[in-house]
Amino acid sequence: MADAEMKGVVLLDLWVSPFGQRCRIALAEKGVEYEYREENLANKSALLVKSNPVHKKIPVLLHEGKPVCESLIIVQYIDEVWSDHAPLLPADPYARAQARFWADFIDKKIYECGTRLWKLKGEAQQEAKKEFVEILTLLEGELGDKKYFGSETFGFVDIALIPFSSWFYTYETCAGLSVEAEVPKLVAWAKRCMERESVAKTLYDPHKVYEFVLFLKKKYGVE
Repeated sequence: MADAEMKGVVLLDLWVSPFGQRCRIALAEKGVEYEYREENLANKSALLVKSNPVHKKIPVLLHEGKPVCESLIIVQYIDEVWSDHAPLLPADPYARAQARFWADFIDKKIYECGTRLWKLKGEAQQEAKKEFVEILTLLEGELGDKKYFGSETFGFVDIALIPFSSWFYTYETCAGLSVEAEVPKLVAWAKRCMERESVAKTLYDPHKVYEFVLFLKKKYGVE
C-alpha cells in the first residue's frame, strides 16, 4: 500500500464489533473524518496483519500511517490527539483513574461472560447468567442516579459500555433473562445514550446482532 493512501485517519473494523464501535463513537464525538474499512476476519487483510502483528485483531486506527491497537487505547489516543473538542476523560487525575478502572472492568468482563451466555447450555449457562447479572448490577451501582458515568458528561466509561447494549437482546434471548428487570437504571442510561447522534449512528439494530450470533452458533456448532 502506497504511503499516500494512508494519510489521514483510517479505521480497520468489523460492523458488529462492540470494540470497533467504541472507536467510531469516539471519532464521531470529536468530529473526526476518517475512512472506514470493513475487515473479513476469516480472510484478514495484509494491512490488518501488518498493522497489528501481535494480536491480528480489529479495531486498528491508522493515523498518518501509524497504527494504534486495542479499543480503549484507541479511544484514549483519539481523546488526546483531538483535544480541541470536549474531552472524553475527566481532567482530575483521580476521576481519570476511576474512569479507566471501570472501562477496564467492562473490557475484562462483559464480552467474555456474554459469549458464554450464547455458547453454553444448562448449568454452565446458568452460572454465566448469574455472573452477567452481577457484572451489570455492579455497573448500575457505579452509575447510580447520574445521567452518564461521568456525571453530566458523556465520556470514556459510557463509550466503553454502550456498544454492548445492542447485544442485550441476544443475551436475553439465548439465556432467558430480562436486562431491564435486573438493571432498570442501566437500561434507562442506554436509552439516554442512544439519543446522541454519535451512538445512534454507530450501533446496529439488536435483531441484526442476534442474526450475526445465530450465524456464529452455526459456525461453532452450538445449537
